[in-house]
Amino acid sequence: MLLSRHQVLAGRDRGPERLERSAYLLLSRIDTQGPMSIGQLAEAFGLDTSTVNRQTSALLRCGLAERVPDPDGGMARKLRITVEGGRRLAEDREVNQSCLARVVADWSPEEVRELADVLARLNRSAEALEGRHWPRAEEGDIHSACHSPIPQEPAAPTL
Repeated sequence: MLLSRHQVLAGRDRGPERLERSAYLLLSRIDTQGPMSIGQLAEAFGLDTSTVNRQTSALLRCGLAERVPDPDGGMARKLRITVEGGRRLAEDREVNQSCLARVVADWSPEEVRELADVLARLNRSAEALEGRHWPRAEEGDIHSACHSPIPQEPAAPTL
């Protein structure tokens, strides 16, 4: 709870650009897994579809996500992060990481690695109890897990 409070206090000066918690979580999941339907998001978070529908409607209104046809050819439209959504998510991730870096600034590299290992184990144990796995990059690829590619604007058609 103290760490969360520290991150909230450290990020409060960021103004209106700061993502709401639900937006951060939804965008993070879509960023990690790729385009997802409302039903898939509801299942991933164990929430009612009406709750996820309200939250995703806010993402759409703010231009942080967009509806796209299912890349796998399914009937349901899926949500994909926009360039603006990717930018804002990356900024929030950077703030969160810098807040944590300040907390552990006087720790040894070994202590930081130990914390990362224990937190990964804690996350996997929580996922196992819930029966919901959070997709992540390969274990050795920490850089890509923290800095997923941000979608690019589609190219303008040539005439």
